[in-house]
Amino acid sequence: MKQDDAAAFSGGQPQPRQGEWLLCDLDGTLIASDMLDESFWAASAHNPLAPLGAARALASGGRSGLKAQLAGLTTVAPEVLPYRAPVLELLESWRAAGGRCALVTASDERIARAIADHLGLFDAVHGSTAGQNLKGAAKAAFILEHYGAQVTYVGDSAADLAVWQSVERGITVAAPQALRRKAEATPAQILHMETAPPETGHRLPPLLRALRPHQWLKNLLIFLPMLAAHALELSTFLQSLVAFVAFSLVASSVYVLNDLLDLAADRAHPRKRHRPFASGALPLRTGFWLAPGLVLAGFALALTLGPVFLAVMALYYALTTAYSFRLKRLAILDICTLAALYAMRVVAGGAATGIELSAWLLAFTIFLFFSLAAVKRQAELVDNQASGREAAAGRGYRTEDLMLVSMMAVASGYLSVLVMALYVESEAVQGLYATPQALWGACGVLLYWLSRCVLLTHRGEMHDDPVVFALRDRTSQVCMVLILGLFTAGSF
Repeated sequence: MKQDDAAAFSGGQPQPRQGEWLLCDLDGTLIASDMLDESFWAASAHNPLAPLGAARALASGGRSGLKAQLAGLTTVAPEVLPYRAPVLELLESWRAAGGRCALVTASDERIARAIADHLGLFDAVHGSTAGQNLKGAAKAAFILEHYGAQVTYVGDSAADLAVWQSVERGITVAAPQALRRKAEATPAQILHMETAPPETGHRLPPLLRALRPHQWLKNLLIFLPMLAAHALELSTFLQSLVAFVAFSLVASSVYVLNDLLDLAADRAHPRKRHRPFASGALPLRTGFWLAPGLVLAGFALALTLGPVFLAVMALYYALTTAYSFRLKRLAILDICTLAALYAMRVVAGGAATGIELSAWLLAFTIFLFFSLAAVKRQAELVDNQASGREAAAGRGYRTEDLMLVSMMAVASGYLSVLVMALYVESEAVQGLYATPQALWGACGVLLYWLSRCVLLTHRGEMHDDPVVFALRDRTSQVCMVLILGLFTAGSF
């Protein structure tokens, strides 16, 4: 920055000269995201074949053609985008002081206009069209032609250096030190704007949180066949451990994909909006390499456990991918799918170790996990009811379905307890437990825990994932310890 202009430009919010234009970039500047990536994942969520059309558009029309193609395939939800609050405040104060604001972006102009119409802060809007990619040197030339050099330009990336070379004043947004130094080397008077990271309530780095490591605890179900059969040999444990790691990697890949496909719905959710991709804490472009990298690593490990486990893993991945693209939007079928995905972890444990699964174990897991999946949907509908929404975003339910979904959770949970009770009195239990009567206590604890989960969900006190709730809730932890203790006591 030129020292003689520093005081006028850096004291708090920059002040416009009468009628001066403030030209603001969109991607990474006004929002903590990129609309090209946003539109790609939004289009893919509605049509899994959209990436093929995008590839053809890129080959024939370049980046401007790609942007036009994707903008025509999807509708932007500007009300839930991760806007940068300091930039919004700058635009408001600039207009209040008599200045004018324009949105000048490399994103497709139709998307830019939808965002500008929602905010109501811009006097003009300019974006890329099918024949022009308004970025870098092209943007600088456009600004000089239409606005001249006596403007202030707000940007965030190296592509904006060409603009700062041509205009009188500039503002960087959340720029790294290297970009700040390059911006200061341009003829423009430069001010740097800091932006606080998105509020998440977590201490883990965004990249690790995107993997949802707490969800890996679901994969402990892989050890259930080994424990149920009392096959506690070291080799069996190691096989189960490798299967656990492989499943965790593949599951994280699907979580990443699901978050990218569900951005608008997550941003409309009171808790999911803090997820790394939805909040803007993690660039969407990270998902392009993170999701395939995780699944390749998972399948590489699966190969070491033989073709049966590999087939189960492939079926799991296919079903979870179908869930991400379509099944999660279909009422009832989504709950059935979630229950099946839980049960497949138990099947995978048997496939990895060669342990034959009993009908008792399969029946118990199916009913229990259907109940937990229904609790998950019940929690979402309770949130909808509290916020006055009529339908669950991205789901096939209406708020009026809450009572029916709650009944599903209760009925299926109680059936899982019944299956356990029948197992206690069956001949199969005699060869595995010296004192099977102790398992009656486990039935009682499970009955209490499931009833409490449904009750707390009804009151709106349940996390949107019952597994996360069980990990954090002290009463749930005590119940799990009691159940494990009773099964252990029954063995002696």
